[in-house]
Amino acid sequence: MNYTLHQLKVFLKVVELKSITKASEALYLTQPAVSIQIKKLQDQFELPLTEVIGKQLYITEFGKVLATKCEKIIEAADEIKDTVSQYKGVVTGKLKISVVSTGKYVIPFFIKPFMDLYPEVEISVNVSNKNRVIKDLQNNATDFALVSIIPEGLKLKKIELMENKLYFASKNTAVNRLQTPKDLEKVNLLFRESGSATRDVMEQYLKEHNVQVKNAMELVSNEAIKQAIYADVGCSLMPIIGLRLALKNKEIKVHKLEGLPMVTKWNLVYLSEKKLTTAHQAFINTIRQKKEELIHEHFNWSLEY
Repeated sequence: MNYTLHQLKVFLKVVELKSITKASEALYLTQPAVSIQIKKLQDQFELPLTEVIGKQLYITEFGKVLATKCEKIIEAADEIKDTVSQYKGVVTGKLKISVVSTGKYVIPFFIKPFMDLYPEVEISVNVSNKNRVIKDLQNNATDFALVSIIPEGLKLKKIELMENKLYFASKNTAVNRLQTPKDLEKVNLLFRESGSATRDVMEQYLKEHNVQVKNAMELVSNEAIKQAIYADVGCSLMPIIGLRLALKNKEIKVHKLEGLPMVTKWNLVYLSEKKLTTAHQAFINTIRQKKEELIHEHFNWSLEY
């Protein structure tokens, strides 16, 4: 057999996305280029890797088994590359981080020192909701995850980073004067989608203070909620770290109601049994060494809230 690593990587992307078109977009290749690589790989096997029924591409059972083998081959090839680099005194490799959506305000500041120290390491950050991030951890599809609520049922190691403070926020207008939790019944409440940690905390607060939701809207991201607040559509529980500029410009106000702020902790977590590469360990060491300095430099402003 005479397959190449490139062919295996293209095949794995097709298996993941179950589409030549989507795989070509993800790999920044043309569709014909992807099709050619899949055909060259297929020509080396008597059994089909894929099949098309109607207009839908499916991976055969043989294709699924081969994909598992391909992952191990590519992982071994990466380890060989890393080993060579280690003997040369250079830390290389890949770092995959899954981040809950609010964490996008946090993770860049903690990545930057590592990038400066180890420019040869490839870093990918996937921003999603809590459920997706937990699934990535379960499937070992990510190396690290940034979460504000530690998921249950997984054996994890964690690095505690900083507090995540949440307040109800609204457009900074005279009419939006909330004095008590029950006043929230008078406004339109903006909720994150199901599966969001912020939504979980917001629902917890409303339940604890016996607030009956009368008018509500669901949006799929904190940025969408922020824009709805700008438009004076409603009020929502928001992490303070995502409101710095809006608060500075006095476009949004936070309401320090009873029981606020709701406080969670930002944690960088990874599977306890995960086989750590040199790049993984270097990232952990950098975070531990730099976190207090980074928190003071970039997030000290939030202490006034």
